[in-house]
Amino acid sequence: MKAAVLHEFRKDLVIEDVTVSEPAPDEVLIRVAASGVCHTDRTMQQGANDLPLPLILGHEVAGIVERVGSAVTAVEPGDHVVTCASAFCGTCRWCMRGELQHCAHKRRSRDPGQPPRLSQGDTPVEPFVGLGGFAEQVLVYEGAVVKLPEEMPLDRAALLGCSVITGMGAVRNAAQVQSGQTVAVIGCGGVGLNVIQGARLCGAAQIIAIDRLADKLDLARQFGATHTIDASTTDPVEAVRELTGGGVDHAIEVVGIAATMEQAFRMLDTKGTATVVGVAHPEVQVSIRATDLLLEKRLQGSKMGSARPRIDIPFYCQLYLDGRLKLDELLTARVPLSEVNSALAALDNPLGARTVLTF
Repeated sequence: MKAAVLHEFRKDLVIEDVTVSEPAPDEVLIRVAASGVCHTDRTMQQGANDLPLPLILGHEVAGIVERVGSAVTAVEPGDHVVTCASAFCGTCRWCMRGELQHCAHKRRSRDPGQPPRLSQGDTPVEPFVGLGGFAEQVLVYEGAVVKLPEEMPLDRAALLGCSVITGMGAVRNAAQVQSGQTVAVIGCGGVGLNVIQGARLCGAAQIIAIDRLADKLDLARQFGATHTIDASTTDPVEAVRELTGGGVDHAIEVVGIAATMEQAFRMLDTKGTATVVGVAHPEVQVSIRATDLLLEKRLQGSKMGSARPRIDIPFYCQLYLDGRLKLDELLTARVPLSEVNSALAALDNPLGARTVLTF
């Protein structure tokens, strides 16, 4: 198959042939129809994590099942599916507690001694988070796959496996926003827009979108923001306090730097909760005022929207098919695999919400 392969960090991906192994008993081979281009892919390309090379990036995949291993029961050839960056085994202590995002056995690669799923000659090729979606095919663990309704468009479905479940889940599952509450959202990229529409679907009374780019704030209003704040010209904490008369019930941070995490906590009302979705570098530390804790304010994280993929994704599909979840507006460009490097570079100064590679 053809795939976009990263051989050296901070360099372009190269379109090359990669050999795909036969599915093991618990694996699924998928013909990729669409693969989202996420900012996480760009940060990995730039060497944010010390991942094995050569590497195939991409983790928002939708496609059609071609073959399945002998023990696979969740899907069969011909099924339309989406993959999840957070696979689950169903048997570890985290899965048994319903916290699938913390699964201890994601099976992103095969056991030692087994042939790799992907290779170039004698060299194993690493699929990012066990997926490697910038390719014509993906071979993945069954627990990373969710079946879709056939009427669900695959280019829109690709966004469900990361951007949508992360943003919507941060609101519904982690923050548990209630009808009538106030919500501030810091960062209005692809995930942030899904936080905004998640807050709208939960019935939030005020949804305050905060970003430094006017175009993103315009998009935020389309997705449900009732107010916007340009953080390049205004102190967002003071602006939020003025708009709400004291602070918000929920502040959801989708940037991943210390300054915005601290702002999220500072703009809370008494008993408010700040939920951090943005992924920070490991050395980042956050400072909060200890006396604010006496007001029962909380600072928490959310990983992959605390999602239950085989429950949440079909629900989001139905919301989209009913006209209640905005995915068409989230998808701003469709490009072929040959333009993957341009799509990744565009994430340094993004103007739209999401680009999808189509095959």
